[in-house]
Amino acid sequence: MSVDPVALTAELVRCPSVTPEEGGALVLLERLLSGAGFACSRVDRNGTANLFARWGAKGHPRTFGFNGHTDVVPVGDASAWTHDPFGAKIADGWLYGRGATDMKSGVAAFAAAAIDFVRDTPPDGAVVLAITGDEEGEATDGTAALLDWMAAEGERMELCLVGEPTCPEHMGQMIKIGRRGSMTAWFTFRGRQGHAAYPHLALNPLPAMARLMAELSAHELDRGTAHFDPSTLAVVTMDVGNPANNVIPAEGRACVNIRFNDAHSGAGLSDWLRGEAARMAAETGIEIEIRIKISGESFLTPPGRLSVLVANAVQVETNRVPELSTTGGTSDARFVKDHCPVVEFGLVGHRMHAVDERVRVEQIGQLKAIYGRVLRDYFAG
Repeated sequence: MSVDPVALTAELVRCPSVTPEEGGALVLLERLLSGAGFACSRVDRNGTANLFARWGAKGHPRTFGFNGHTDVVPVGDASAWTHDPFGAKIADGWLYGRGATDMKSGVAAFAAAAIDFVRDTPPDGAVVLAITGDEEGEATDGTAALLDWMAAEGERMELCLVGEPTCPEHMGQMIKIGRRGSMTAWFTFRGRQGHAAYPHLALNPLPAMARLMAELSAHELDRGTAHFDPSTLAVVTMDVGNPANNVIPAEGRACVNIRFNDAHSGAGLSDWLRGEAARMAAETGIEIEIRIKISGESFLTPPGRLSVLVANAVQVETNRVPELSTTGGTSDARFVKDHCPVVEFGLVGHRMHAVDERVRVEQIGQLKAIYGRVLRDYFAG
C-alpha cells in the first residue's frame, strides 16, 4: 500500500514541534521509515533532535539524499487563526496548520516517495533522508550535526535535494540552485554624555552613527553576477534609548544585515565593515565597537546533472519549465553544499510563517510524484 502524503502531512502538523521542541514529529517518521526497511539513527546534539534514515548499503556510491526539517516557527496569536494551528484541518481544498507549507508537507512528500520507491523498485544503491528539528532556530545543531555524524560514520550522499518551499506563485515554478550569503553586524557607538545646551562639553555619538549607517546603506556592493542579483545591505535598527530631550547620550547602537552574492565572502565583507567603522572613529573621535555574525556563505550548484534531473521531473509532472534561481533567504542547503551537490525544490511558499499557514492538498500529492520521478530517473540513469 502506498503512503498517503496528505495523511502524513496532517499527522506531522499535529505534532507541536516549535523550535526547539521535537513534538513527536521525528518519532513518528522514525517509526514509519523503520517499518519500511530504513536503517534509522537519532542524531541528537545539544538537545536538538535529528533523524538519519537510510535504505540500502552504507556508503554506496549511488546514494540519493533528501534533506528537510520538521521544526516550525511559533504560532503567534492563535486566536487570529481560522483553524487550530496544530489541528491539520482540511477545508476547501486546503490543509491548514503551522508547518503545512514550511515544511512538513515537503518532508511527508519525500518520505512517502522514498518508501514507495524502495518497495516497488528496490534500487541498486541507497536512499538517504536527513531530517532536522533545528532549521528555524540557530541551526547550529541541526543539519550541521547530521553532516558531522555522517562524516564520522562513513555515510554519504552523491546528490541531495532539499524540500524547502521554492515556488513563488505556481507549483513547478522555481528550483533553487544556490543561495545568497547572510550576515549581521551590530555596532556600538560610544561618546561622552552631556547637556544638550552645552554640546561642546559632550561627545555626541549619534552624528557618527547616522553618518556611518547612511554611507553603508548608500554603498553599492556590486551589480550582480551571472546567477545572482546584486548584494544588499539594510540598516535594520538604530537605537539610543534616550528619554530626555536635553541630554546628549553617551551611547548609540545600530545593526545592519547583508545578503551577498558570490562576488563576496563573509570574511571580505567583515573586513570592509571594520575598515569603515575604523575610518569613522578616526574622523569623529567616537569609539565604535562592531560584532559580526555570518549565518552562511553564498553558494552555487552550477546548472548540470542535478538541476536537469529535478527540472525534468518537475516539467513532466507540472507541465511547467522551472526557473533556476538563487533568490530568497538562507536554508540548510548552505550546510549540505559542503558535502555534495545540492538543489532545492518544493511547494508554493508565499503562505509560510503566516497566520492561517496552509497548503493546497493536491499539491502535496504532486510534490510526492515529482520526488518519486526524481528517484526513478536518478537510479535509471
